[in-house]
Amino acid sequence: MFLKNIAITGLVAGLMSTAAYAESHGAMCGPEGQSIRILASDFPAIHAVVDDAEKNCAGQAAEFTRNHTTEARQIMNAALTPNPAEYTSVIVANSTLTQLMNDGLVRPLNDLVEKYGQNLPQNLMITLDGNIMAVAFMANSQHLFSRTDILAEAGFDTVPATYDEVIAAAEAIRAAGIMEHPIVMNMQTGWNVGESFNLVFMAHGGEFFKPGTAEPAINSPAGVAALNTLKELVEYAHPDHLTQASNETQGLWEAGQAALGIMWGSRGAPILDDEGSTEEITSNTVLSAAPSVEPGGVPGATLWWDGFTISTNVSDEEAEATFAALASGLNADMVAANNDDAVWLLEGFKPGPAAAGVAATAQGGAKPYPMIPQIGLMHNALGSELADFLKGGESAEKALADVEAAYITAAKEAGFLK
Repeated sequence: MFLKNIAITGLVAGLMSTAAYAESHGAMCGPEGQSIRILASDFPAIHAVVDDAEKNCAGQAAEFTRNHTTEARQIMNAALTPNPAEYTSVIVANSTLTQLMNDGLVRPLNDLVEKYGQNLPQNLMITLDGNIMAVAFMANSQHLFSRTDILAEAGFDTVPATYDEVIAAAEAIRAAGIMEHPIVMNMQTGWNVGESFNLVFMAHGGEFFKPGTAEPAINSPAGVAALNTLKELVEYAHPDHLTQASNETQGLWEAGQAALGIMWGSRGAPILDDEGSTEEITSNTVLSAAPSVEPGGVPGATLWWDGFTISTNVSDEEAEATFAALASGLNADMVAANNDDAVWLLEGFKPGPAAAGVAATAQGGAKPYPMIPQIGLMHNALGSELADFLKGGESAEKALADVEAAYITAAKEAGFLK
């Protein structure tokens, strides 16, 4: 599976000025009288796309409903399994597309793209074996957020570029009595812990699986090094970091309770805006590339895209109406009105300070999140088995052995391993 015609590490630089768009006010909305039901994550860029789709096409639909929730990943497969499915579309990312495709819950979009996607660029079509399975519209990654005023007070005149520099800065901030817990990270037990490991593991050059197989390979020197780095970072994180995901870490930042953060690029705009924080915090917040292990090394990040899918278990008429509505939302007017909410892969996007971290991370050579069928099982095992290590209850080697054992059990049940 791949993002057709582009390398994902180059998408930020290569697509900002190349994508075409649907004309929002003359949108083709598909068959009338249909039900459009959308499941999506809960952050501003996703709201912007769905808002525009609703504005364009809700008047022709029998109903237009949407569920923006932080639990989308957990509920999507169950919601799309019945026939008819609870939702006609799920807005997905790299990992969640494979999660749905493994169960056959999203349909190929070739015919719909041909009918309603003439103004959508071909290089945003997420394609597998000739079948378009999703349409991408934005890029994302986690990267470093820094409070330059607090760094300066602690004696640092540049933002950190490596994990060692992040840890040294955090230690200096604590030693100076400025802030006891200067680091925030998305470390909520479960998916977020697994992804935080992935970031550091990728920076250490780790490989999740033995080449060409579904056999695990994380219990390795890179895996041990990644866990030890993660443990050093969380020494300076808030005590309840294992309960914190994006909403919590953004809240801590805006409240002035953090000086160094590894957070999603899509949180950049709400953190830098003039709502929910103070001018002192926003004016001194700088977004930069994710930290690397060595100076100039691979950033500790996974590159993501977000895009929309259409459910298998809905009528063709509902599928058509839903695709047409969402395609209509991918237009330059929507981008202009919400420019800083995302790194848009659409015409009209003008990169600003909120996009700087994602762009620098991509340009630094960060790798995409692996789009292979078994990666979700590995991610789940990481999320469930690493908490004891992070609490100091076991060694890195034991934690990674537990991860591999949990993954092997799940992979055998799923048919990836014998």
